[in-house]
Amino acid sequence: MKDTLTPRQIVEELDKYVIGQHKAKRAVAIALRNRWRRQRLSEDLRDEVMPKNIIMIGPTGVGKTEIARRLAKLVQAPFLKIEASKFTEVGYVGRDVDSIIRDLTEIGVNMVKNELSEQVQEKAATMAEDRLLDLLLPPLRTSPGFDALNDDQQEQHQHTREKLRQQLRDGRLDDRVVELEQKEKVMPFGIISNVGMEEIEMNLKDMLGGLLPEKTKKRKAKIPDALRILVQEEATKLIDMDKVIKEALRRVEESGIVFLDEIDKIAGRETHGPDVSRQGVQRDLLPIVEGSTINTKYGPVKTDHVLFIAAGAFHMSKPSDLIPELQGRFPIRVELDSLGKSEFIRILTEPQNALIKQQVALLATENVTLHFSQDSIEEIADIATQVNDRTENIGARRLHTIIERLLDEISFDAPEKMGSKVAIDAAYVRERLTDIAKSEDLSRYIL
Repeated sequence: MKDTLTPRQIVEELDKYVIGQHKAKRAVAIALRNRWRRQRLSEDLRDEVMPKNIIMIGPTGVGKTEIARRLAKLVQAPFLKIEASKFTEVGYVGRDVDSIIRDLTEIGVNMVKNELSEQVQEKAATMAEDRLLDLLLPPLRTSPGFDALNDDQQEQHQHTREKLRQQLRDGRLDDRVVELEQKEKVMPFGIISNVGMEEIEMNLKDMLGGLLPEKTKKRKAKIPDALRILVQEEATKLIDMDKVIKEALRRVEESGIVFLDEIDKIAGRETHGPDVSRQGVQRDLLPIVEGSTINTKYGPVKTDHVLFIAAGAFHMSKPSDLIPELQGRFPIRVELDSLGKSEFIRILTEPQNALIKQQVALLATENVTLHFSQDSIEEIADIATQVNDRTENIGARRLHTIIERLLDEISFDAPEKMGSKVAIDAAYVRERLTDIAKSEDLSRYIL
């Protein structure tokens, strides 16, 4: 686990994916390093140190979510992105706020399970291969009243089995179909599907566990698919779920990150009409952010040291409109900068997953070589800035729309133009986009 990264190293890693926003990167890097520092304190002082939760303030498309997501990936921490507005649908119909921690725990369990699954993959593959060979060539058995198998028969059977094993590994049996038996738990009663009912049914299955009758279901599959299913089954058998749950709960409590988006949608002083629920949702969130124990199907989870990163545009409200108790739980406030032409040029070319690199790689799969000149990239950035200024400012997301519009014809014709080279210059960008960008009505609908 990369928990020893210094704040400077964290910022350098984030720079590979997110352009600018240095203040926000510094804030999350310090918050992350403080977790590392806390682990090295004496036990009595460790519990007293609370995480420094962060509010990111800035318009859409400037990198708020991307910073939080990349941060979690960097330190392999359980990460959940959730919109605060999910809890406010027409007052009180939104989700229960405890579901934040239940979902985060589920993510933590799956994360640890996948890690352990990779560790046992080699052993599981060997066991799955043996099971598949048993299906292709059942083991020799003697019947009552018949003589035991002699050495020659056993040797011949083993020789045939090894021959099949080699053919299996060489892919010569890929077109063969085998019949698999899969066990599944069956609910003894049906539940009428409704909002959230599927989740209730899954939880009931987990709670009743071994009490539910098992039904064997037969299915036919080609050898590669059958092998994949059997490897998964064998890996599941090799994993100690008690160990998984224990480690997952520890990770969620010690290094879990919740990204609470659209926090501005529940801010506001209104106390009438449909907005009456806003302060109610804030008060519901308060115990989780302050630190409480939430019951999950894997056991109780303490939220005292989960890091909460809230984000919002705050066009219609401001952070001071949140209830004072909740404000106090987000001591760090960072304002993110709006993006302009120079940032757009960098976003198009610099990050490891830059849009231009993505498009070049996508068309290369069709054997079409795409080349963007520097002046074409500047023209794209210029049009994105103009459209953002005149219509709704959606930040870097505007680049996705413009790139797709620009390459629409090339993408469509690519299969018929295999082996060709396409050069995109400023003139081509202007030809495809300028008319749309100049007309405010058109750009509102198309870009």
